[in-house]
Amino acid sequence: MTVKVVSKIEVPELVALRQRQILQAAVALYGKQGYHVTTIREVAQRAGVSVGLIYQYVSDKEDVLFLALTEVLDSYLREIPRALAGLTDPMARFNAAVRAYGHVIDERIEATLLVYRETKSLRRERRDLIKQKEADSNRLISDCVEHCVREGLFEDIDVELFTYQIVMFCHAWALKSWHFKSRLGIDDYLDRGLKLMLNPVVTTRGKNAYGRALEARPAAAPDSQSDKPARKTRRSA
Repeated sequence: MTVKVVSKIEVPELVALRQRQILQAAVALYGKQGYHVTTIREVAQRAGVSVGLIYQYVSDKEDVLFLALTEVLDSYLREIPRALAGLTDPMARFNAAVRAYGHVIDERIEATLLVYRETKSLRRERRDLIKQKEADSNRLISDCVEHCVREGLFEDIDVELFTYQIVMFCHAWALKSWHFKSRLGIDDYLDRGLKLMLNPVVTTRGKNAYGRALEARPAAAPDSQSDKPARKTRRSA
């Protein structure tokens, strides 16, 4: 058993295409009926491919789960640096990092839930790699927090603990999406949460810097849910 998923196909573009197709089907099924009861045959049927074709790209069902979980974590490691590119202001970098993290979760809610539910189903070597990738992605945020502390924008806080508060808040978008998505878009959710989390730690200079960071960020696309007026009465069941 190796950490790496070995494909029998040697064309990288084709491997990426097929694995994405397989993962989309697997994540939907694992989320709906559970990893352990879902068979490769069911994944193949949902993906519209043969069982034999799937085994050209993975060795077993655990390979599929491992790919699904690492895709989420690799997305943090890819999207956060992309969001930080060209930014030098510490508060702007912090803001961009948190929002990139939140948007990855918003785009991969089912896969994020799988990280919570099924990491324990992987063998130890793969669990360890998942933990390492999580630590690496968290460090991208904690580096931004440390920068804000050094520049006097944040109080002298416990950086690791504050980073995990942010991470867990972002994960709650997936864990409690059944509640929040009916009335908030991801950007509204991040705006409100960051306001709550920053109030106790941000300095006067930091408040001004955060305001500038918000003004400078690209406008978010309109969200069909967040643009709706708040309901004043509960609908009958």
